[in-house]
Amino acid sequence: MRLYQRLLAGLAGLLLLSSAQATGIELTDLSDFQADTAKSKSQQLPILVMFSASYCGYCSTLKEEFLKPMLLSGDYADKVIIRVLEIDGADDIRDINGAKIDPESLANRYNIQLTPTLTFIDPRGKELAPRLTGMTTIDFFGGYLDDAIDNSLIQLRGGYKFSSTK
Repeated sequence: MRLYQRLLAGLAGLLLLSSAQATGIELTDLSDFQADTAKSKSQQLPILVMFSASYCGYCSTLKEEFLKPMLLSGDYADKVIIRVLEIDGADDIRDINGAKIDPESLANRYNIQLTPTLTFIDPRGKELAPRLTGMTTIDFFGGYLDDAIDNSLIQLRGGYKFSSTK
């Protein structure tokens, strides 16, 4: 019976993945950090920023097997704001303070050493939970990701008040 349940769960996962690809689910690039932090504050949601690179195969896997299905499911809409930052991208970003910043400089601010790296950020730009660096075993990664999102929500909604100062 357990084997049957595992096979059904695996098949459901594959269908979800193919659905994410077939429907053209697109991840939102981090382009306006100021607007995202304002949304984070008003909705009491952490921002998951995936630091990625165009040459990173693991980044593509993480996007296709985890982030896109998360968006497709709708189960995370009230839990997290998901953004992707290509550290080797050419377009500047509007930073938290409204100034323009290049992707590499933003990655350096967060001391990103490896892609993919997932950070969980509050409206002030501070990290809420331990980051996920690299791509571990796919079988366990979803659980680690869910735990980090849940811990971020607890930290964010845990009663501390936001101020306009950093």
